[in-house]
Amino acid sequence: MQIVQSPLRVITRAAYLFAFATASTLSLHAQQAASSSKADPSASASLIAANDAPSTIAYSSSAGAAETESAVTYMSSSLAANPTPQPPPRRYGRRPVYADSHHNADGSNKYTFFGGGGFTLPTGGTHNYLATGYDFQVGGGRNFNKKVAVLAQFDYNHFGLQTNTLNSLLGIYSALCGTGCTGTGTPISQIGGTNHIWSFTLDPMYTYMDGDKVGGYVIGGVGFYHKVTDFTTPAVGEYCDYYYGCYEYQANQTIDSYVSNAAGFNGGLGFTYKASRFSDLKFYAEARYVYTANEARPYYDGTTGTSLSSTYFNVFPQNSAKTTYIPVIFGVRF
Repeated sequence: MQIVQSPLRVITRAAYLFAFATASTLSLHAQQAASSSKADPSASASLIAANDAPSTIAYSSSAGAAETESAVTYMSSSLAANPTPQPPPRRYGRRPVYADSHHNADGSNKYTFFGGGGFTLPTGGTHNYLATGYDFQVGGGRNFNKKVAVLAQFDYNHFGLQTNTLNSLLGIYSALCGTGCTGTGTPISQIGGTNHIWSFTLDPMYTYMDGDKVGGYVIGGVGFYHKVTDFTTPAVGEYCDYYYGCYEYQANQTIDSYVSNAAGFNGGLGFTYKASRFSDLKFYAEARYVYTANEARPYYDGTTGTSLSSTYFNVFPQNSAKTTYIPVIFGVRF
């Protein structure tokens, strides 16, 4: 028996099959598009740029439009090259900034201290009566930064006397003292003497070179200078002890002394060296020129010269003459 289907049923089944095939085809195309967008971030970036960019951009100059287009292009290429970009590393200063009571803002110590010693060279007319001697200095001060500081210091400079100066004074003191200066009843046969100058000064300092190891600075200042010259002669002293009684000994006896006070100034150069770049301890060497404005006093030995008063006596006017010398110092600074 043959079954004959109606034309309506055949058309209905054909419509169902067409709808199913169309739906399957659309679903397959959607899955392929999603996969390609995940694999190609540039397509997503382009899509985002296209959606986010306004349809019309109006600028007062063509440069603004060009910059916007360049920015969009740069963002697209950056996203394509690095899907997860990181911010650039932070940059800090080369040296830390301090904010405590012992350091300046640039890291330098607020306070400095130093001490050293060396030798002193008399110059000019001072060299005619003073001989090379020794010196030492101590001090401290305030650093305002790595370059500028102000120091307060004490200096002591000790000199010998030239032989020709002592020889010329030997005859004068022999005639004046007779046998009364030695304590032995004999005339003076030899004479000795020393000179020293101590000073308090205030000295600004400027560091023009500050390397990890070697530094350089200029320094100068003004202050008070106290100059003293003592003349001595060998004499016999007597010492008495409760257990051993009294005995005599040889000693130098001061027979004359001169004092002169004056204002003065100094200036010079110095260099520093650090054994370690991480240490505040520095070795330094410096030389300065010193000038003291002493007030001259005339010569008077009781008969020759000019007397300023009834008690005035001065056979060594050089002590009140203007003085110049160069101290050379080696020391440490911290």
